[in-house]
Amino acid sequence: MIKKEKVLVAMSGGIDSSVAAMLLHEQGYEVVGITMKTWDYESSGGTRKTTGCCSLDDINDARLLAVELGFHHIILDIRKEFGDHIIDNFVDEYLAGRTPNPCVLCNTHIKWEALLKRADQLGCEFIATGHYAQVRKENNRYVISKGLDRNKDQSYVLWGLSQESLARTLFPLGGFSKPEIRKMALDRGYEDLAKKGESFEICFVPDNDYRGFLKRRVEGLEEKVAGGDFVDVEGNVIGQHDGYPFYTIGQRKGLVVAFGDPRYVVKIDAATNSVVLGTKEDLNTKEVFVRNANIVKYEKLPPEMEAVSKIRYKDKGANSTISTTPDGRIKIEFYEEVQGVAPGQSAVFYEGNDLIGGGFIDKV
Repeated sequence: MIKKEKVLVAMSGGIDSSVAAMLLHEQGYEVVGITMKTWDYESSGGTRKTTGCCSLDDINDARLLAVELGFHHIILDIRKEFGDHIIDNFVDEYLAGRTPNPCVLCNTHIKWEALLKRADQLGCEFIATGHYAQVRKENNRYVISKGLDRNKDQSYVLWGLSQESLARTLFPLGGFSKPEIRKMALDRGYEDLAKKGESFEICFVPDNDYRGFLKRRVEGLEEKVAGGDFVDVEGNVIGQHDGYPFYTIGQRKGLVVAFGDPRYVVKIDAATNSVVLGTKEDLNTKEVFVRNANIVKYEKLPPEMEAVSKIRYKDKGANSTISTTPDGRIKIEFYEEVQGVAPGQSAVFYEGNDLIGGGFIDKV
């Protein structure tokens, strides 16, 4: 078999990245595996054991697979960069009354940057990950499209990638479903790998308790934000809360305030340490503004275009019109009301299966 180009494959130790490495190896690429150490779970103070990536077991699993398949594997310690950028931003966003999107930031500013830098050092033409997405070149642009498995599609978290990054990126799993990936692992004799569960969305909060993480991360946080007001949409004080960073848009449970009908968090005001509660209908909006946008499919957006826009990862998307405002933001006008838009989360725009681009939700 004629060897293809050299590719650096990000290997977390999980099934997706492991099968991605297997496929590229079988296709004749010269594979180098790399596992990025981003976080020490022992220092997180969580109550549940990690099941996703970066644990010693996962690193060993990735290394063992590389040894068995006969390609080189390295470990890259990026804990400082990850902490300085991703963790600090995560905390800062909650303290600003927003809901952060750490996976997008990590992909854009940490993982791809670290991968491409090490790829250059190792003489690798390409990098590859186990994301369920696809990339192609069209009209001199590299375009991301949805993965074949719509239940696993991860194009939403890739909107921040640059054209330079996409030009060197491979997504080996984009044309397969998750059941097919599990079967591939089984067919190759990796039964334990095929049985591995899904990783947590926020890798550095292994117990999925972001409130506990914030309390451990920010000394004296509970005292600093205690005693804030719950207010209704007219501004009337209707109760006391535990501190605005511990609430998210759309939250209904844990409000410690009794009403005759359900109330939801509809707005968070960090400046006044107040949390606005309203009805489910108060969560509705038809207009959203997006900051720090990155346009992937086109060099420049037309003055106005139709798109299907998603306001969260598991959102199925809704028909909308997108346009650029004079201050450089993207304005989304939905044809019908959407619910639970959270500043700080990502809004992503699609044309068919193609990712037009995305950005961070600004004030709604």
